Amino acid sequence: MNGRPEHSLIEDAQGICYGSGMAAFGIALLTHLGLVTGQTAGLAILISYASALPFGTVFFAINLPFYWLGYRRMGLAFMFKTFISVVMVSSLSLVMPHWISFAHVTPLFGAILFGAVSGSALLALFRHGASLGGIGILALIIQDRWGLRAGYSQLIFDACLFAVALLLRDKTTVAYSFLGAMVINLVIAINHRRDRYLHAISAPRPVRLGTILQDA
Repeated sequence: MNGRPEHSLIEDAQGICYGSGMAAFGIALLTHLGLVTGQTAGLAILISYASALPFGTVFFAINLPFYWLGYRRMGLAFMFKTFISVVMVSSLSLVMPHWISFAHVTPLFGAILFGAVSGSALLALFRHGASLGGIGILALIIQDRWGLRAGYSQLIFDACLFAVALLLRDKTTVAYSFLGAMVINLVIAINHRRDRYLHAISAPRPVRLGTILQDA
């Protein structure tokens, strides 16, 4: 025990709703600008761009294989909260374009705003024992079995993801996308410290190219 009071059910619900809502808003902004990001969300966005399938549908489907891994690695509570978070982001991303539109957002400001909003979303989820699943969970499994640090596994995945993005998007768009991903990592690196938030799920060290929907 760390001596800190656990979050109540209401506090967890509020944190997960806030994190999921802000993550969905970030996706709405990102896709409006035609940008990409890293991790599972980035893969879902690229598939969505290439296939015209809705992001929410693709994101939910991609995460399905990872719930069992999340249960084995993190436990039932983490898996359940992560499942709820993914369902909320997937659902909200389908309806949010009907609730909000963007008349004018410059790519530079949009990338920074996306990074800030998404970073705060992930922080809320991490501190309430949840994540947005996906590659981060697999990275932790690889770390446990083969000793390759989770951050490096995610870095490799994101490097490949951004390389593919260069085939689908122009270099300037990918550069703005990279900036947004870096802002996410900066927000997490500065605001999420294990020595301060011992009761929360700890995120892998944010040394990768970018992530919105990484595992904690």
